[in-house]
Amino acid sequence: GRLEAVTQQMGYHPQYLDSFLKMQHYLMHMDGPLPFDCRHYIAIMAAARHQCRYLVNLHVLQFLRAGGDPQWLRGLEFIPPKLRNLNEINKILAHRPWLITKEHIEKLLKISEWSWSLAELVHAVVLLAHCHALASFVFGCGCEQDEGLGGRGSLKPLSLGNQCFCEATAGNSCSQELLRINRKRSLDSCMELDSLRERMQRIHVETEGREEMRLLQQDREEAGNRAAEHHSDPSVGLSPLADPDGEVTGATNLACYTQDPDFGYQDFARRDEDQTQVFRVQDYSWEDHGFSLVNRLYSDIGHLLDEKFRMVDGLQSSAMAKRQGCEPSVFKRGIWNYIHCMFGIRYDDYDYAEVNQLLERMLKVYIKTVTCYPEKTNSEMFDRFWKQFKHSEKVHVNLLILEARMQAELLYALQAITQYMI
Repeated sequence: GRLEAVTQQMGYHPQYLDSFLKMQHYLMHMDGPLPFDCRHYIAIMAAARHQCRYLVNLHVLQFLRAGGDPQWLRGLEFIPPKLRNLNEINKILAHRPWLITKEHIEKLLKISEWSWSLAELVHAVVLLAHCHALASFVFGCGCEQDEGLGGRGSLKPLSLGNQCFCEATAGNSCSQELLRINRKRSLDSCMELDSLRERMQRIHVETEGREEMRLLQQDREEAGNRAAEHHSDPSVGLSPLADPDGEVTGATNLACYTQDPDFGYQDFARRDEDQTQVFRVQDYSWEDHGFSLVNRLYSDIGHLLDEKFRMVDGLQSSAMAKRQGCEPSVFKRGIWNYIHCMFGIRYDDYDYAEVNQLLERMLKVYIKTVTCYPEKTNSEMFDRFWKQFKHSEKVHVNLLILEARMQAELLYALQAITQYMI
């Protein structure tokens, strides 16, 4: 089957890709506190905060394959109150994670029959942070951009393959095939993005075929059977499913999966000083606090997350750093700390004057847009950012954004859970 667009991009860094696929598979498909259909619905809720049709539609199909109720796809009003109650921290984590408090946690854990357990909540928080950050990567790497209609500046609703990247594991044929293809084609990292995408489009056209149609037909039949069991018309309100001609279509309106759509990122520097304080890593860090808490409440996920954080930190970036006139570790730390700074997270041992010296203005604009409101990434930012870097380096920057953003959300959420527990 066709290689999914996210793994195509991450395939420039195969070691990271393997780490990502292991964590993604464990989070979505292995034993854990949350039912499988709920995991995919939470992913839909998270991706919808950033209007990421690409991820919403992937998880709509996975939700149905996991036996999810098609009626839930009509929107938040049609899901159980327990899931709907997650909407508040989804909204806050996606846009202003510094507002998360122990009161938010307490409310979810103590709502009588609709209460969450601590283990379930940790699983949900990791899912939310993961999908918010992955939406940044999707927009940042142009995975939603349509080569055929309007070039790099336009967005496509969705192009569904028969292989969901979240089904892949580190040792499977998908991952091995990615490694083989990357070695075989030995793409020049200076290759223009347009040329690369033309090749990917040809691969897409040549490899999509009968197997994809078989799976899509199976999805439609299963959805119809479940809807019949609920004595309802399977086509009512289910915009992300199938049209009368049998074609899978994108969700026409993502608003049904969100509430308070006007709530978005706000510069941390403009916050109400009395409402929140700077988050100091010396007081609560992933290594010393977050890792042990998440691993205790959701077995092994902490190790997989930690491996992914370490993997992105260890990626080679000598050429990228040399172009900026500094050491690789200095350049990567500048990007990481700049992203955390936008979320109010500060490192006492870091001189933030370095950020302005290391990162030129257009790179900072690009990083901030992809991190804080990825759905606003436009072709001008995309083109001006791409000119400066080799393709593998562009992907590397977006991987740093993905992991730094995810860790920032986790730090705030896990700190709030810790405060509730003590």
